[in-house]
Amino acid sequence: MATRALQMLGEASPWSLAGVAAAMALLWLAASILEWAWWTPRRLRLALQAQGLRGTRYRIFTGDVPENARLNREARSKPLPLGSHDIIPRVQPMISNAIKENGKLSFTWFGPTPRVMIPDPELVREILSNKFGHYSKQKSSRFGKLLANGVVNHEGEKWAKHRRILNPAFHHEKIKRMLPVFATCCAEMITRWENSMSTEGLSEIDIWPELQNLTGDVISRTAFGNNDSI
Repeated sequence: MATRALQMLGEASPWSLAGVAAAMALLWLAASILEWAWWTPRRLRLALQAQGLRGTRYRIFTGDVPENARLNREARSKPLPLGSHDIIPRVQPMISNAIKENGKLSFTWFGPTPRVMIPDPELVREILSNKFGHYSKQKSSRFGKLLANGVVNHEGEKWAKHRRILNPAFHHEKIKRMLPVFATCCAEMITRWENSMSTEGLSEIDIWPELQNLTGDVISRTAFGNNDSI
């Protein structure tokens, strides 16, 4: 039978062989896409549900990305009521809805990848400081690594080495010594806001550049000892 198959293969035209190879390649591609976009998300969803987690319904290929974009546009289309501090439904409407429907420990979908929300500070601490590789990080593209490649991207021994180098800079005693600088920067920003008030006692301030300037001012004073506010 093997001899007969070899004879048939030898008698086949190059175009027939090319067609068979193309069909096999397309079949392999279709199977890979199905595995990536359907079977793997399905297995992950069942595994998360077996651990007691609930989440949003998976939509093939896109997950919750279109719904997240729609909710963001809707939330930003109307201003917050004056004096309201309920900012989570406006800043993260997708997460806010997921928590209301499925609880604090739940998950959403970024494409075919589930994203689990961790509300417990102790669990967050364990994940961020784990040295055994149980929690893998999202893989960065080559272009992303050119833009930023550091302790956020590293894993394993390389991560542990960089973490040891950074630890002294973020010791709580050093952070405590920075508190007066933080307070001074915040007080100066608030004073600037008060001075910009109109005579009627009302004024509108774009908070985004103000907080950017505050961040730059704090970093400049704590790291270099000078005021870089603009």
